[in-house]
Amino acid sequence: MIADVNNRSAILSLGRTYCDIIFTGLQTLPVMGREVFAEDIKIVAGGGAYITAAHLAHKDCEVALVSRLGLDALSRGILPEIENCGLNLQFLEQAESAGPQVTVASVVGEDRAFLSKRAGRAEPCSLDAALNWDQACHLHIAEYATLYEIPDLIVRAQSKGLTVSLDTSWDDTLIYDPNLLDNCKGTDIFFPNMEEAFAITGSKDPTIILDRLSAYFPVIALKCGADGAWLQSGSTRQHVRAPKVNVVDTTGAGDAFNAGFLARWLADRDPEAALIEAVKTGSLAVQAA
Repeated sequence: MIADVNNRSAILSLGRTYCDIIFTGLQTLPVMGREVFAEDIKIVAGGGAYITAAHLAHKDCEVALVSRLGLDALSRGILPEIENCGLNLQFLEQAESAGPQVTVASVVGEDRAFLSKRAGRAEPCSLDAALNWDQACHLHIAEYATLYEIPDLIVRAQSKGLTVSLDTSWDDTLIYDPNLLDNCKGTDIFFPNMEEAFAITGSKDPTIILDRLSAYFPVIALKCGADGAWLQSGSTRQHVRAPKVNVVDTTGAGDAFNAGFLARWLADRDPEAALIEAVKTGSLAVQAA
Protein backbone atom coordinates (compact mmCIF):
# COMPACT_ATOMS: atom_id res chain seq x y z
CA MET A 1 0.00 0.00 0.00
CA ILE A 2 1.31 3.48 -0.88
CA ALA A 3 1.70 5.64 2.19
CA ASP A 4 -0.34 8.83 2.56
CA VAL A 5 2.18 11.66 2.31
CA ASN A 6 -0.26 14.58 2.05
CA ASN A 7 0.74 15.85 5.48
CA ARG A 8 4.46 15.21 5.06
CA SER A 9 6.99 17.80 3.96
CA ALA A 10 10.49 16.44 4.58
CA ILE A 11 12.96 15.84 1.74
CA LEU A 12 15.49 13.02 1.62
CA SER A 13 18.72 14.00 -0.16
CA LEU A 14 20.61 10.84 -1.12
CA GLY A 15 24.15 10.51 -2.43
CA ARG A 16 27.83 10.40 -1.59
CA THR A 17 29.32 13.06 0.67
CA TYR A 18 32.80 14.27 -0.28
CA CYS A 19 35.54 16.35 1.24
CA ASP A 20 35.88 19.09 -1.39
CA ILE A 21 39.26 20.75 -1.83
CA ILE A 22 38.51 23.80 -3.98
CA PHE A 23 41.22 25.84 -5.69
CA THR A 24 40.11 29.28 -6.93
CA GLY A 25 41.86 32.18 -8.61
CA LEU A 26 43.54 29.96 -11.20
CA GLN A 27 44.49 31.42 -14.56
CA THR A 28 44.65 28.01 -16.24
CA LEU A 29 44.14 24.36 -15.39
CA PRO A 30 47.16 22.18 -14.53
CA VAL A 31 48.77 20.22 -17.35
CA MET A 32 51.16 17.29 -17.16
CA GLY A 33 54.69 18.28 -16.20
CA ARG A 34 53.78 21.82 -15.12
CA GLU A 35 52.72 23.47 -11.88
CA VAL A 36 50.15 26.23 -11.48
CA PHE A 37 49.27 28.20 -8.35
CA ALA A 38 45.87 29.16 -6.99
CA GLU A 39 45.05 32.40 -5.20
CA ASP A 40 42.87 30.66 -2.63
CA ILE A 41 41.82 27.24 -1.33
CA LYS A 42 38.87 26.04 0.72
CA ILE A 43 38.27 22.63 2.26
CA VAL A 44 34.54 22.04 2.68
CA ALA A 45 31.88 19.37 2.68
CA GLY A 46 30.71 18.53 -0.83
CA GLY A 47 28.80 16.19 -3.07
CA GLY A 48 25.46 16.91 -4.69
CA ALA A 49 23.40 15.37 -1.90
CA TYR A 50 24.98 17.52 0.79
CA ILE A 51 25.09 20.77 -1.22
CA THR A 52 21.46 20.45 -2.33
CA ALA A 53 20.41 19.59 1.22
CA ALA A 54 22.32 22.57 2.65
CA HIS A 55 20.61 24.98 0.26
CA LEU A 56 17.22 23.43 1.04
CA ALA A 57 17.85 23.86 4.76
CA HIS A 58 18.80 27.50 4.09
CA LYS A 59 15.34 27.88 2.55
CA ASP A 60 13.81 26.53 5.78
CA CYS A 61 12.90 23.15 4.30
CA GLU A 62 13.00 20.04 6.47
CA VAL A 63 15.68 17.94 4.81
CA ALA A 64 17.54 14.80 5.83
CA LEU A 65 20.95 13.88 4.42
CA VAL A 66 20.97 10.18 3.50
CA SER A 67 24.63 9.41 3.00
CA ARG A 68 27.80 7.76 4.28
CA LEU A 69 30.77 9.53 5.85
CA GLY A 70 34.17 8.07 6.66
CA LEU A 71 36.06 8.03 9.95
CA ASP A 72 39.34 9.30 8.44
CA ALA A 73 40.83 12.73 9.16
CA LEU A 74 39.36 14.42 6.07
CA SER A 75 35.87 13.10 6.78
CA ARG A 76 36.08 14.08 10.44
CA GLY A 77 37.27 17.52 9.35
CA ILE A 78 34.08 18.31 7.45
CA LEU A 79 31.69 16.82 10.02
CA PRO A 80 31.33 20.05 12.07
CA GLU A 81 30.25 21.93 8.93
CA ILE A 82 27.65 19.25 8.16
CA GLU A 83 26.39 19.31 11.76
CA ASN A 84 25.99 23.10 11.69
CA CYS A 85 23.96 23.27 8.46
CA GLY A 86 20.51 22.69 9.91
CA LEU A 87 20.16 19.22 8.40
CA ASN A 88 18.47 16.19 9.90
CA LEU A 89 21.36 13.73 10.27
CA GLN A 90 19.56 10.69 11.65
CA PHE A 91 20.24 8.82 8.37
CA LEU A 92 23.94 9.74 8.04
CA GLU A 93 25.96 6.54 8.35
CA GLN A 94 29.53 6.90 9.61
CA ALA A 95 31.78 3.98 8.70
CA GLU A 96 35.44 3.24 8.12
CA SER A 97 34.77 2.08 4.56
CA ALA A 98 33.09 5.36 3.58
CA GLY A 99 36.26 7.42 3.40
CA PRO A 100 38.37 9.14 2.55
CA GLN A 101 36.14 10.34 -0.27
CA VAL A 102 37.57 13.43 -1.91
CA THR A 103 36.95 15.83 -4.78
CA VAL A 104 39.57 18.34 -5.93
CA ALA A 105 37.92 21.20 -7.82
CA SER A 106 39.97 23.62 -9.94
CA VAL A 107 38.04 26.77 -10.80
CA VAL A 108 39.02 28.91 -13.79
CA GLY A 109 36.67 31.80 -14.53
CA GLU A 110 33.14 30.44 -14.93
CA ASP A 111 34.26 26.84 -15.45
CA ARG A 112 35.80 24.14 -13.31
CA ALA A 113 37.34 20.68 -13.48
CA PHE A 114 36.99 17.89 -10.93
CA LEU A 115 39.14 14.99 -9.80
CA SER A 116 37.31 12.63 -7.43
CA LYS A 117 37.90 9.46 -5.45
CA ARG A 118 34.92 7.38 -4.33
CA ALA A 119 35.05 5.09 -1.30
CA GLY A 120 32.93 2.09 -0.46
CA ARG A 121 29.34 1.57 -1.49
CA ALA A 122 26.83 4.33 -2.19
CA GLU A 123 23.92 2.82 -0.25
CA PRO A 124 23.90 3.74 3.45
CA CYS A 125 22.63 1.13 5.89
CA SER A 126 20.01 3.69 6.90
CA LEU A 127 18.31 3.84 3.48
CA ASP A 128 15.31 1.67 4.33
CA ALA A 129 14.71 3.62 7.52
CA ALA A 130 14.89 6.87 5.54
CA LEU A 131 12.40 5.69 2.92
CA ASN A 132 10.07 4.59 5.73
CA TRP A 133 10.41 7.87 7.64
CA ASP A 134 6.92 9.12 8.42
CA GLN A 135 7.89 12.73 7.60
CA ALA A 136 9.35 12.13 4.12
CA CYS A 137 7.48 13.17 0.98
CA HIS A 138 10.27 13.38 -1.61
CA LEU A 139 13.55 11.66 -2.52
CA HIS A 140 16.27 13.60 -4.33
CA ILE A 141 18.94 11.38 -5.91
CA ALA A 142 22.07 13.49 -6.32
CA GLU A 143 23.78 11.49 -9.06
CA TYR A 144 22.95 8.79 -11.58
CA ALA A 145 25.87 6.76 -10.20
CA THR A 146 23.92 6.26 -6.97
CA LEU A 147 20.89 4.99 -8.87
CA TYR A 148 23.16 2.74 -10.93
CA GLU A 149 24.43 1.14 -7.71
CA ILE A 150 20.89 0.87 -6.27
CA PRO A 151 18.82 -0.01 -9.37
CA ASP A 152 15.53 -0.58 -7.50
CA LEU A 153 15.79 2.76 -5.69
CA ILE A 154 13.03 4.57 -7.60
CA VAL A 155 10.61 1.68 -7.21
CA ARG A 156 11.36 1.52 -3.48
CA ALA A 157 10.72 5.25 -3.10
CA GLN A 158 7.50 5.13 -5.11
CA SER A 159 6.22 2.23 -3.00
CA LYS A 160 6.37 4.62 -0.03
CA GLY A 161 4.47 7.31 -1.93
CA LEU A 162 7.50 9.55 -2.43
CA THR A 163 8.05 11.73 -5.46
CA VAL A 164 11.54 11.49 -6.94
CA SER A 165 14.04 13.88 -8.53
CA LEU A 166 17.38 13.01 -10.08
CA ASP A 167 20.46 15.01 -11.03
CA THR A 168 22.46 13.02 -13.57
CA SER A 169 25.82 14.54 -12.49
CA TRP A 170 28.72 13.96 -14.86
CA ASP A 171 30.44 10.58 -14.63
CA ASP A 172 32.71 9.55 -17.51
CA THR A 173 32.05 5.88 -16.87
CA LEU A 174 28.23 6.17 -16.82
CA ILE A 175 27.00 9.23 -18.70
CA TYR A 176 27.04 7.34 -22.01
CA ASP A 177 25.23 4.32 -20.56
CA PRO A 178 22.71 3.37 -23.29
CA ASN A 179 20.27 2.28 -20.59
CA LEU A 180 20.48 5.51 -18.60
CA LEU A 181 17.07 6.86 -19.56
CA ASP A 182 15.31 3.54 -19.06
CA ASN A 183 17.02 3.12 -15.69
CA CYS A 184 15.77 6.56 -14.62
CA LYS A 185 12.12 5.90 -15.51
CA GLY A 186 9.78 6.83 -12.70
CA THR A 187 11.71 10.02 -11.93
CA ASP A 188 9.32 12.96 -11.53
CA ILE A 189 11.90 15.74 -12.03
CA PHE A 190 15.02 15.28 -14.15
CA PHE A 191 17.89 17.75 -13.62
CA PRO A 192 20.60 17.49 -16.34
CA ASN A 193 22.94 20.26 -17.40
CA MET A 194 23.66 20.96 -21.06
CA GLU A 195 26.85 18.88 -21.23
CA GLU A 196 25.12 15.88 -19.64
CA ALA A 197 22.05 16.33 -21.83
CA PHE A 198 24.22 16.39 -24.96
CA ALA A 199 25.89 13.12 -23.90
CA ILE A 200 22.50 11.53 -23.22
CA THR A 201 20.54 12.78 -26.25
CA GLY A 202 23.21 13.60 -28.84
CA SER A 203 21.83 17.12 -29.32
CA LYS A 204 22.99 20.58 -28.22
CA ASP A 205 19.65 22.18 -29.09
CA PRO A 206 17.61 22.69 -25.89
CA THR A 207 14.31 22.25 -27.73
CA ILE A 208 15.39 18.90 -29.20
CA ILE A 209 16.78 17.82 -25.84
CA LEU A 210 13.49 18.62 -24.13
CA ASP A 211 11.51 16.83 -26.84
CA ARG A 212 13.56 13.67 -26.38
CA LEU A 213 13.62 13.71 -22.58
CA SER A 214 9.90 14.48 -22.22
CA ALA A 215 9.18 10.96 -23.49
CA TYR A 216 10.68 9.72 -20.22
CA PHE A 217 10.07 12.40 -17.57
CA PRO A 218 7.04 14.57 -16.68
CA VAL A 219 9.24 17.50 -15.60
CA ILE A 220 12.67 18.39 -16.99
CA ALA A 221 14.74 21.33 -15.73
CA LEU A 222 17.68 21.78 -18.11
CA LYS A 223 20.54 23.79 -16.60
CA CYS A 224 22.39 26.02 -19.08
CA GLY A 225 24.81 27.96 -16.88
CA ALA A 226 25.06 31.61 -17.86
CA ASP A 227 22.22 31.06 -20.35
CA GLY A 228 19.80 30.27 -17.54
CA ALA A 229 17.60 27.20 -17.76
CA TRP A 230 14.80 25.53 -19.70
CA LEU A 231 11.69 23.80 -18.41
CA GLN A 232 9.49 21.16 -19.97
CA SER A 233 6.40 20.21 -17.95
CA GLY A 234 3.62 18.58 -19.93
CA SER A 235 2.85 20.96 -22.80
CA THR A 236 4.54 23.88 -21.02
CA ARG A 237 7.96 24.96 -22.22
CA GLN A 238 9.76 27.90 -20.63
CA HIS A 239 13.18 29.53 -20.76
CA VAL A 240 14.45 31.73 -17.92
CA ARG A 241 17.57 33.79 -18.49
CA ALA A 242 20.20 34.02 -15.78
CA PRO A 243 20.94 37.49 -14.39
CA LYS A 244 24.34 39.05 -14.97
CA VAL A 245 26.32 38.52 -11.77
CA ASN A 246 29.92 38.56 -10.58
CA VAL A 247 30.94 34.92 -10.83
CA VAL A 248 33.38 33.81 -8.11
CA ASP A 249 32.97 30.03 -8.04
CA THR A 250 30.55 27.84 -10.01
CA THR A 251 31.18 24.72 -7.88
CA GLY A 252 27.84 23.42 -6.60
CA ALA A 253 25.74 25.91 -8.58
CA GLY A 254 23.76 23.12 -10.22
CA ASP A 255 22.99 21.61 -6.82
CA ALA A 256 21.85 25.03 -5.56
CA PHE A 257 19.62 25.25 -8.64
CA ASN A 258 18.09 21.89 -7.73
CA ALA A 259 17.36 23.09 -4.21
CA GLY A 260 15.65 26.25 -5.45
CA PHE A 261 13.49 24.24 -7.82
CA LEU A 262 12.53 21.59 -5.27
CA ALA A 263 11.75 24.05 -2.49
CA ARG A 264 9.20 25.84 -4.68
CA TRP A 265 7.85 22.80 -6.57
CA LEU A 266 7.17 20.85 -3.39
CA ALA A 267 5.38 23.86 -1.91
CA ASP A 268 2.79 24.33 -4.66
CA ARG A 269 3.65 22.07 -7.67
CA ASP A 270 4.14 25.17 -9.87
CA PRO A 271 7.03 24.20 -12.19
CA GLU A 272 7.25 27.60 -13.90
CA ALA A 273 7.65 29.42 -10.58
CA ALA A 274 10.05 26.68 -9.50
CA LEU A 275 12.28 27.34 -12.53
CA ILE A 276 12.46 31.05 -11.72
CA GLU A 277 13.41 30.26 -8.12
CA ALA A 278 15.98 27.70 -9.29
CA VAL A 279 17.78 30.17 -11.56
CA LYS A 280 17.74 32.76 -8.78
CA THR A 281 19.24 30.31 -6.28
CA GLY A 282 21.92 29.09 -8.71
CA SER A 283 22.86 32.66 -9.58
CA LEU A 284 23.30 33.54 -5.92
CA ALA A 285 25.47 30.48 -5.35
CA VAL A 286 28.09 31.42 -7.96
CA GLN A 287 28.77 34.77 -6.31
CA ALA A 288 30.68 33.23 -3.39
CA ALA A 289 33.38 30.60 -3.06
